[in-house]
Amino acid sequence: MSVHASDIQSGRYSMYSTAPTQAQANLLEATVTVQLPARIQTIGEAVRYLLQRSGYRLAATESTAPETLALFALTLPAVHRHLGPMTLREALETLAGPAFHLVQDPVHRLITFEQCAVKQVAAHETMNMANVEVAQDDD
Repeated sequence: MSVHASDIQSGRYSMYSTAPTQAQANLLEATVTVQLPARIQTIGEAVRYLLQRSGYRLAATESTAPETLALFALTLPAVHRHLGPMTLREALETLAGPAFHLVQDPVHRLITFEQCAVKQVAAHETMNMANVEVAQDDD
């Protein structure tokens, strides 16, 4: 049995680590399971709801790209009403979809989304279609 400097013995056979967990060290890596309330109707409202107790907040509207504001105004898909268990980062990326990528400012604990280049989205969709075709061929 190896003992690290960050370990504390609390009993004869019990050891606890004093190191922060992955979720404590990187807030977007916290595991979440969320059932969004019926009052949440848009993607923007869902993103804000997910960020409520995360320590992060959305970047100011004035500094947000028009494409991102248009994303936030879209109706929340029914399939996104229940998310998880997954990391907060994955939940936010799921809400935004493959056309946007998450941008974080860890100093100010701000997040926003930027639209991916059209080529990146097309490549992502092509890769997904190829995976589906391979899975169908295996059946």
